[in-house]
Amino acid sequence: MGVPLIGAHSRTAGGLATALSYVDGVGAGVVQVYVSNSRGWALSPGDPEQDRAFRGGIEKRQIPAYIHASLLVNLGSPTPATVERSVATLRHALARGRAIGAAGVVFHAGQAVDPAHFEAALRQVREALLPLLDETVSVGGPQLLVEPSAGGGRCLAARIEDLGPYLDAVQRHPALGVCFDTCHVWAAGHDLAAPGGMAAALDAVVDVGGPGRLRLVHANDSKDGCGSRRDRHENVGAGTLGPAPFAELLAHPATTGVPVIVETPSEGSAGTGHARDIATLTALASAT
Repeated sequence: MGVPLIGAHSRTAGGLATALSYVDGVGAGVVQVYVSNSRGWALSPGDPEQDRAFRGGIEKRQIPAYIHASLLVNLGSPTPATVERSVATLRHALARGRAIGAAGVVFHAGQAVDPAHFEAALRQVREALLPLLDETVSVGGPQLLVEPSAGGGRCLAARIEDLGPYLDAVQRHPALGVCFDTCHVWAAGHDLAAPGGMAAALDAVVDVGGPGRLRLVHANDSKDGCGSRRDRHENVGAGTLGPAPFAELLAHPATTGVPVIVETPSEGSAGTGHARDIATLTALASAT
């Protein structure tokens, strides 16, 4: 099957194009970036020169790029202002994605917060996402990729089976893909460390989402146990999952051709932790 594209989330301090030197330094075959404040609502217009340099850089290296939307995005919020800002943030990320040549925009599935608001929250997802999905298809991308959460706060999608109603809410639109985060899925209660546990989880993603719905993987170990509902990433093989589940992940047919990104501790500006994790995953993939 060949070794999959494996890379990392890169810092962009000093400008978007600085991610290119980071990619080279850690040996990344795919890159993910923020294009706005990860924990704020401010939306940067970007720098056309930096955008051109970044786009040219990924084209030269022949690597795909992804955007992670602000962590504040919550289409299920009972607060109308939060939903409005979330839609604006996703629309901005999609526009920035077109400018820099990104293949997709990752966003968290969101929370209803109040259990009584759950059904209304799914209706909000439909009303918010369908226009965005149609718009991005009409202009040639990028895709939107929903990432299930670690749990807590009445998540709209944490466990894999939750993806069914979420996808149904948007009529299983083909432009909405799934981003599978190993730390999140573990924290939500799927025992990925049990023999065959990762393979079973990926089988479930295919069963729930359908073939080809899985379009990106976040390969993160965890500092906490299965079902903790805590989203605390650890370097690959150094956390509570250990290395074996990642070997299963990379050997599974559902991940064939799907880019893999680490969002683990980078251990400084040189990205020593990311470089080591990319090398570990590459070795595991080569051994399968």
